[in-house]
Amino acid sequence: MAQGTERDQIKSGLKVGIVLKRDQRSGKITYGTVKDILTNSATHPHGIKVRLEDGQIGRVKEIV
Repeated sequence: MAQGTERDQIKSGLKVGIVLKRDQRSGKITYGTVKDILTNSATHPHGIKVRLEDGQIGRVKEIV
């Protein structure tokens, strides 16, 4: 599984594991399909921020 710190690795429709804002302390991963990429920069050390198809927003921790 790849890390989600580089924007060019992430595309709409990709299955990913994200950490939601409320789960940052526990590190709980939520899985879903990318709808929108919200981070504008090419890389981000904590993961690229995305919106899933179901509307949840978080930073990509793994690409499934």
